[in-house]
Amino acid sequence: MTLITSISGIRGTLGGKAGESLTPVDITKFTCAYGSWLKSKFPEERLKVIVGRDARISGPVVNKMVTATLQFMGIDIIDAGLVPTPTVEIGVKEYGCHGGIIITASHNPKNWNALKLLNENGEFLNQEEARQMMTYTNSKVTGFVTADKLGTYTKEEAAIEMHIEKVLALELVDTEAIAAAKFHVVVDAVNSVGGIAVPMLLEALGVKKVTELFCEPNGLFPHNPEPLPEHLSILAEEVQKSNAHVGFALDPDADRLAIVRNDGEMFGEEYTLVAVADYVLQHQKGNTVSNLSSTQALKDITEKHGGKYYASAVGEVNVVQKMKEVNAVIGGEGNGGVIYPPIHYGRDALTGIALFLTHLAKSKKNVVALKKELPDYHISKHKIELSDGIDLGNILKKIASHYNKHKIDKTDGVKIYFDKDWIHLRKSNTEPIIRIYAESDSEVKSETLARKIMVDISELIKE
Repeated sequence: MTLITSISGIRGTLGGKAGESLTPVDITKFTCAYGSWLKSKFPEERLKVIVGRDARISGPVVNKMVTATLQFMGIDIIDAGLVPTPTVEIGVKEYGCHGGIIITASHNPKNWNALKLLNENGEFLNQEEARQMMTYTNSKVTGFVTADKLGTYTKEEAAIEMHIEKVLALELVDTEAIAAAKFHVVVDAVNSVGGIAVPMLLEALGVKKVTELFCEPNGLFPHNPEPLPEHLSILAEEVQKSNAHVGFALDPDADRLAIVRNDGEMFGEEYTLVAVADYVLQHQKGNTVSNLSSTQALKDITEKHGGKYYASAVGEVNVVQKMKEVNAVIGGEGNGGVIYPPIHYGRDALTGIALFLTHLAKSKKNVVALKKELPDYHISKHKIELSDGIDLGNILKKIASHYNKHKIDKTDGVKIYFDKDWIHLRKSNTEPIIRIYAESDSEVKSETLARKIMVDISELIKE
């Protein structure tokens, strides 16, 4: 059983004991804390919160608990139902809400769920906001109202259509170019909300043919829901077999986008942001941001176009904060997360798809050729499960000491630079694991570097 509180929300496995997993007690406690925090922030206003969820099987039950709890606190609810995470983020402002909750465990397996919490800007709570909110979990909540003051409940049936309209309205999205290209696109939505939103988007963009894989939003994930190469073999086979132009894979809440090339090979989740940024920077000169675990290809592309690249700590809220600080024109994360400020400050697979297809259409190239134009790096991604009692801080401290002759960044875990190669070690915000990412100009070198560090860590754990 697992329960994790972090900048990525309140996340855990279903079942077990209160305080040790995501039980009804914990769902209610954190929802009450969020409602209390909103009341403290807007003491004189009638509050309104938008709630949406992915399609995982526990979603309907958790949704009922969250919405009812907030109504008991006198907070009005807009229930957007089955929608992507970015749809809820946009919906906060669109529907005049004071905050939002997305019920999704993102890429985690089906036995997980989570509450992703948004502020009045439709953005994840920053560290200070999260700290303030968490103080209400340690005090007795007294903000419940009488029957005549219960919050109202309204279903919003057109949230996805609203989101798509805003994507289509982006200046750099060219539906005429996409329609003229007569694309055939294959979509793997892992039987979640992307299966609703992405086919709708592709039709609106003018895509000629869409082949749907696992697009029924029943929450029965047909494979591991994280859109990594080892989980996308069926998508890759279908793209190649049907001679499609491109394949798109999404995680359960449709904020991450992975791309399969026209030859059935992986485009690389790190390169979703890089390719979209290359297109955006051709038309909007400026700076970019990604997290410390993302490919340095974005830095190369940014400098090619005359901008400056900045790195942030891992976590969408950290990327967004840095983007605002440096006035970035685009940013995101190397997990397939594209953040494009003209629509909103959040990872958005729908926006990523629209910008990528426009880029592809205007380039007059296929996806294989498009990838060859980008800097060529290889990232090895590994993880080590953490057992109880492991002092991760001490392990990272010893690793940093061992490699102290090299440049080291301790902003988030430990990142070690070896000339043009690097390795990043940090504790996950979403799982009880250490993530180990290494990058080099060859797959063999990056894998060797990652394995060497993993041996170092294993030896330290044994000690």
